[in-house]
Amino acid sequence: MPRPLAAVLAVAVATALLAGCEGGGLTADAKPSDSPDSATSGISPLANPEGTKPGLAALTSEQDRAAARKLIGQVATKGRGPRTGYDRDKFGYAWMDTADGVPLARNGCDTRNDLLARDGQGLRYRSGSDCVVIAMTLNDPYTGTVIDWRKQQASEVQIDHIIPLSYGWQLGAARWDKAKRQRLANDPLNLLPVSGPANGAKSDSGPASWLPSDKRIRCAYVVRFAQVAEKYELPVTAPDKKMMLTQCGG
Repeated sequence: MPRPLAAVLAVAVATALLAGCEGGGLTADAKPSDSPDSATSGISPLANPEGTKPGLAALTSEQDRAAARKLIGQVATKGRGPRTGYDRDKFGYAWMDTADGVPLARNGCDTRNDLLARDGQGLRYRSGSDCVVIAMTLNDPYTGTVIDWRKQQASEVQIDHIIPLSYGWQLGAARWDKAKRQRLANDPLNLLPVSGPANGAKSDSGPASWLPSDKRIRCAYVVRFAQVAEKYELPVTAPDKKMMLTQCGG
């Protein structure tokens, strides 16, 4: 269950105090993450079209939900093709920093750590590094819970591809060149740090088969799905589009 706000704030304060002390192989100072306060799970996808801002905030106003339906309505539909030939390596090696044409590329830090730094709060880095995140607090948008994450339990937080790479392969990425596939795999717009079990449950599902357990975030989630689809000119299946519209009141 989500923690009360007071408990979340206590975690953030305690983490900040600990970050000011050397020891245990941690850096002396924590970098403040560029994120909203801990009572929220992030920024509205409508206000974050590049995916460079943290998290995924719920869309609650009718104006925003109408804008969401308009965006989703523009997404093309197509039947899902076979998975034949799919391999993760065809999208580049995992979390490469050299996928040109996307934000945060070639900044000296791999994609996974870039995303942890984008969305985490109370960040703590490996001693001597300004890249490798070893501890943080994450407001998980999928479950609505707060995760106190440590690198020793790395799989507790995983980076989800909003449009799964296998899904993309079946809807057209099989015909792309490798550079475009690498962009899809490493584009912050298509990536969210989330609960590991939630990410595992999603697998390569589209919205008709899987949605975040936190119902408040579902419209925002499908908007992000549509944003990625539009950017990469990827269709979605007709059942997925129908479900996307339903989540935003369509």
